[in-house]
Amino acid sequence: MTETVSEESTMPALATTNELIAEMEGLGSKYLTFRIGGELLGTDIDSIQEIIEYTAMTRVPLTPSHIRGVSNLRGKVIPIVDMAVRLGKASNSEITKRTCIIIVEMEDDGEQIDIGFVVDEVEEVLDIHASNIEPAPQFGTDIPSDYINGMGKVNGKFVILLSLNEILSIKDLSALISNDASN
Repeated sequence: MTETVSEESTMPALATTNELIAEMEGLGSKYLTFRIGGELLGTDIDSIQEIIEYTAMTRVPLTPSHIRGVSNLRGKVIPIVDMAVRLGKASNSEITKRTCIIIVEMEDDGEQIDIGFVVDEVEEVLDIHASNIEPAPQFGTDIPSDYINGMGKVNGKFVILLSLNEILSIKDLSALISNDASN
């Protein structure tokens, strides 16, 4: 007598779309890590367009101190933010071989705008699982808490995960430029 095995019993169960989404949400995100003033910071790589070598830029009159100037990137004028100054730290005027500009794409009223920001050096891309991200502290850091998405735990150390949407908000940067120009 031959035993027949049904196809259902030998095929693995397929996950539902909801199960797959839940599983993917539990996975970590990739974060680009970089240093500013010796501090290890990171940001989600989704908005990052590219990382370029530090180049000379044109200073624009009547802009606040956290705007280093503009740079020509393949024919596009890109505003460059001094991230140290934007985070309330002293600007690092020493440019080294490791100083980079990170170009990100931000949205302003449905329009995509490229903005660059200067960092002392780029470290690496880390995969940080959601369970290894703690909420931003309300005290104990010299970076405004609304600029922090969370604290990523990696190998027993913390990486401050920045919210570029808050730090590089087009409306906030524009308001700061108008306020500085009127003073």
